[in-house]
Order: sequence, then structure tokens, then C-alpha cells
Amino acid sequence: MTSSTDRIERSVLLKAAVPRVWHALSDAASFGNWFGVKFDSDVAFAPGLRVQGHVTYPGYEHVIFDVQIEQMAPQRLLSWRWHPAAVEPGRDYSDEPSTLVVFELKPVADGTLLTVVESGFDQIPPQRRLEAFRMNSGGWDEQMRNIASHVGNPA
Repeated sequence: MTSSTDRIERSVLLKAAVPRVWHALSDAASFGNWFGVKFDSDVAFAPGLRVQGHVTYPGYEHVIFDVQIEQMAPQRLLSWRWHPAAVEPGRDYSDEPSTLVVFELKPVADGTLLTVVESGFDQIPPQRRLEAFRMNSGGWDEQMRNIASHVGNPA
């Protein structure tokens, strides 16, 4: 059984069809636009790939978005592993356990229900665990608003 501090779950009803939401998640350039990451032009998301880019949020420009893509089921699921709240300049987080982020899309009458679950916080070192959970919890609130705005605007 997972504790209430091991996972973050957010859902949002997006007023957009599944293909548009899937493109916003699975196309690196589109993803970067709403998530706040600048990728090199040749970056693509695919299972097994490590993807890196520069965070563009003010105050976090020193942070490298660094994920290992786990699964992609077109128009249904995207998942990756990363080191949560890895924002301290010059710190190496590679020896820490990663968390798993899973985006699931479900078609509904009014558009697409998008659910994101990030799990594995209980494995993060105790001195970072609560702050990582707090930061990412607020971060997912913001990202759900960002994708809703992104897919609600014409392509």
C-alpha cells in the first residue's frame, strides 16, 4: 500500500480531443511550450530514450529537465522517470532513486480526461523527501493549468 506522501495525483478535464492532447504530451516541441522546457530541435520522445532540455521558468533556468522515457502507448499513456525537485545548482542527483510520472488520457464526452500520477517519493532520501513532494505537488497544479491553456488554444 502506498502512503499519502508517496504519490501525487492530478486530473484535469481538457476541452480538446485526445489526438490534440496526445500531441501536446508526446511531441517534444509542443510539450516544451506548455511545460516550460527548451529542447534542441532534434529531440524526440520515444521509449528507452533519455531526454534533456533547459527549464525556462524564471528562477529555474539553471535546471536541466532530464527524463528517461519509459512507455508510450499512442493517445493513451506516456511515462517517464526523473529525479524530483532536482533544482540545487551543482548537485548530482544521479545516485538517488527516481520517481515515475505517468500521464493517462481518457476520451470523455467533453474532451479528454488527463490524469498524471507521480509516485515513488517514499524512496527519496529523507532530507529531501518532503520538500520534493511539496515542490512537485505545486508544480503539477501549475502544469495542469498550463496544458489546459495550451490545448485550449488553436494549434
